[in-house]
Amino acid sequence: MYHVLIFCILLLNWLVFSGLFDVFHISLGVICCAFVTWLSSDLLFTDRSTPLSHRFREFARAPGYIVWLIGEVFKSNVHVLKLALSPNTKNLVRPRLIRIKTPLKSQFGRYVLANSITLTPGTVTVNMHDDELLIHCIDKASADGLDGSMDERIANVYEPEILDQLQLKHAPSRRD
Repeated sequence: MYHVLIFCILLLNWLVFSGLFDVFHISLGVICCAFVTWLSSDLLFTDRSTPLSHRFREFARAPGYIVWLIGEVFKSNVHVLKLALSPNTKNLVRPRLIRIKTPLKSQFGRYVLANSITLTPGTVTVNMHDDELLIHCIDKASADGLDGSMDERIANVYEPEILDQLQLKHAPSRRD
């Protein structure tokens, strides 16, 4: 059922964006959409045992996280700009590697966390192994910004069952 749904969505997009409804273009669209469906069948949702209502909830909560992340990216851009334009940049920029242990259980949740950290200026996820991430930070303030709120927001979207545990801990363990 999942493959049929993906195929239909892709084919509908093909038809709308191509605007050509002759036999050649429709059959080319069918072939391409079938190939892409086969190629990317496990790209986003490897565990399809979760009910469709769970997926709709994720879809409904994701925009809130995206808006929050855009705000964090903006604030980090301003911080890095201040570092770059400061007359004593050498004294302010103190790169460091930190390890963060994330309570997120799903591979996709960890993937979103690692990419969200990398999207935020001043931080780059260097390595991810199981529940531990190695992150390069441009300075202490960037390292301090990794306080666990991103974990909580991602859990709110993808893993609400661990949200209570996260709010009790409030911050992942960290080693410099």
